[in-house]
Amino acid sequence: MLPDMVPIVWELPRSDIRIYPVYDLHIGAAECMVDEWEAFLAQVAKEDDARLIIGGDMLNNGIKSSATNVYEETMRPREQKQKLTEYLKTVADKILCGTCGNHEYRSCKETDDDPLYDVFCKLDIEDKYRQNGAFLKLRFGDKAADGLKNPTYMIAALHGAGGGMYIGSGANRGERFGAVIDGLDCLITGHTHKPLTFPVAKLVFDSRNERVTQKDFRVIAATSWMRYGGYGMRRMMLPTAHKVSVLTLCGTAKRMTVTM
Repeated sequence: MLPDMVPIVWELPRSDIRIYPVYDLHIGAAECMVDEWEAFLAQVAKEDDARLIIGGDMLNNGIKSSATNVYEETMRPREQKQKLTEYLKTVADKILCGTCGNHEYRSCKETDDDPLYDVFCKLDIEDKYRQNGAFLKLRFGDKAADGLKNPTYMIAALHGAGGGMYIGSGANRGERFGAVIDGLDCLITGHTHKPLTFPVAKLVFDSRNERVTQKDFRVIAATSWMRYGGYGMRRMMLPTAHKVSVLTLCGTAKRMTVTM
């Protein structure tokens, strides 16, 4: 497994792509939205311009030491891993990167085994995996061939952490963390199960050119694929909307948009 601080670099054709952040699927949980997930996968497989970022908690991974009630799981952890591999095999060529969630990290802590990394190895894309967070550089076009500028986007993808009862707590954490990454165009997280997106700006003190400029970046919190009930209801958590985010990157000029 490569270190987190080694960026994943993609050289892409000079055409737009649509990135779907996929987080918090929780295969194996009784509340997993299996039908909706399978329909989404079928749609993505047909889209030539579609790309995926896999952001953790793809497996519910209930083990004895976790808060998850293992007796409520619909399949064993090894079966969850096998099922996820089968699902992602159909879209493996579209996956830009992957990173671990707290549900997978249970096994990392207990047995030094990362089940999501195992899935990436089975798909033969382990070089696109980072355990704690992935830094992506996406460059479009070939400047040497056509003499045009190369739109380049810097994306950080982490599972996310913390959160609270309301959507603002996750937004605050995303804004704070995104502000410490110079050159960032987009921060993508999940974990809270509360989908949201918003623009943020920070000031950049350019010592070389002796000027202060404003750098805008975008924060996205991805949706979950869980129906309300079970653990969430027992803990009196609030239900959340299911809205899939789409990050569109222009391949001919630096321009990005986010829709839900």
